[in-house]
Amino acid sequence: MNSIVVNLMQVKQRIELAALSAKREPEDIELLAVSKTFPAAAIEEAMHAGQSAFGENYVQEAVEKITQLAKLRPWLVWHFIGPLQSNKTREVAEHFDWVHSVDRLKIAERLSTQRGEFPALAELQVCVQVNVSQEDSKSGVPLDQAESLCDAIAKLPNIVLRGLMAIPAPNPDPNQQRAALSQVRACFKHIQASRFTDPRFQFFDTLSMGMSDDLEAAIAEGSTMVRIGTAIFGKRDKINK
Repeated sequence: MNSIVVNLMQVKQRIELAALSAKREPEDIELLAVSKTFPAAAIEEAMHAGQSAFGENYVQEAVEKITQLAKLRPWLVWHFIGPLQSNKTREVAEHFDWVHSVDRLKIAERLSTQRGEFPALAELQVCVQVNVSQEDSKSGVPLDQAESLCDAIAKLPNIVLRGLMAIPAPNPDPNQQRAALSQVRACFKHIQASRFTDPRFQFFDTLSMGMSDDLEAAIAEGSTMVRIGTAIFGKRDKINK
């Protein structure tokens, strides 16, 4: 059996066990397969094994793969999860279904305007990225600014505000992992609760956090979408990029 198929089965089992341990329903957690640096053929293998959502970090590489797999487009959902610069927003607005890494209003405004240039496309689904560990090397808005940024983004046309995304600093201690993730969850829940009557927040339901090394902690802290790459596709190598 193909290793990607086996890996997908094992990751789904991890998700199920983590969900049951957290007294949650496994189907409430979506698996996003992070395919950055891996070829289109690997994505196609994963798709035939039942995976439909794929995450990419690098715009040029991603657009090449999306083009290569154009015949499979009806069955694929493309998520952009990497840092996004202003000069790359148009390509993302044209080719992706989701963007997880919006951390500035300027980026959201550009995505909103540029998505509008493609009337045949559905609204772009976006998450605000928060920098919960306050790392200089990571993108993301500080937690205490996430609420106001969400309010501003929710007013824009052609995009739908879906939730928050976070990449906490790596930590081998599950308790420390949960401590960071719980801050994101608290912010997410506060925004949900304080705006539950606002129609602009009716789809604010996504908490995108958790990767191969902290999947269990993220699910315990309420993640609705885990972004898994290495555990599915294997160790990354620059040759694959």
